Amino acid sequence: MPAIAVHGLEKRYGSVQALRGVDLAVEEGELVGLLGPNGAGKSTLVKIAVGLVKATRGRAEVAGARAGSSAAREQLGYLAELFRFPGWYTADEVLTLHQRLARSDGGAAERKRLLELVALADASDRRVDGMSKGMQQRLGVAQALIGSPPVLILDEPTSALDPAGRRIVRVLLEDLRAKGVSVLLNSHLLSEIELVCDRVAILVGGEVVAAGSPAELSQPRGVELETDEGTHIVEGATREDAARLVADAVAAGRQVYGVRVLSSTLEETYLEAVGGQVS
Repeated sequence: MPAIAVHGLEKRYGSVQALRGVDLAVEEGELVGLLGPNGAGKSTLVKIAVGLVKATRGRAEVAGARAGSSAAREQLGYLAELFRFPGWYTADEVLTLHQRLARSDGGAAERKRLLELVALADASDRRVDGMSKGMQQRLGVAQALIGSPPVLILDEPTSALDPAGRRIVRVLLEDLRAKGVSVLLNSHLLSEIELVCDRVAILVGGEVVAAGSPAELSQPRGVELETDEGTHIVEGATREDAARLVADAVAAGRQVYGVRVLSSTLEETYLEAVGGQVS
């Protein structure tokens, strides 16, 4: 049973078709990244999955339960893109409130552990309005983990973070995946998606236009050989051709200093898929 599954998902806002028959699954212990330009339907898909918006057609499920149902919410941790915490609350009070909302009995030990996970151990008594945006973002990630949910939906969790903060969240996500937690990650940071995600789905105009692992979505661009004659690229060559190309160069009397298999990056694949649309 997939942790998250959407089948034939459609959503219409008046004359605007936000989703057009989307099929997507996140398996147990899998981290799936959601990419697409503004207006592609990513946020609509996320809101349907957490039960904040009703689909026009199709269905969405969390751990086999209808999205938005009590059974689905019990399995789910969620970080909204534009979340806000009361400015007068301390970090500890924010987590205490969300423990009550999630009916978690983890108490002070859980709050302490989560603040340590997001590098806020020394900020438990700091008020939200005295935190940087990055600190608030990491606090948001911590609240999504209350109750140790087996399924996470994170909407732009690293948007306000500096490189060090993004690394903290990335390592945390990798640790959660190793523990079997399933994650749907909506982000515009392609480098983060490429580093941490098992699979990627690219949405354009409410449709999935490309899906697969980052490696599967990359396209071969040839093999680069560095010899005593200089560096040149053998167009159309693949990884399987590399050894032969080196052997041919050596047989021809060339000194080979390096060989590199070239492929497109996720960014290049993404830009090709979205047709240059600006996010």
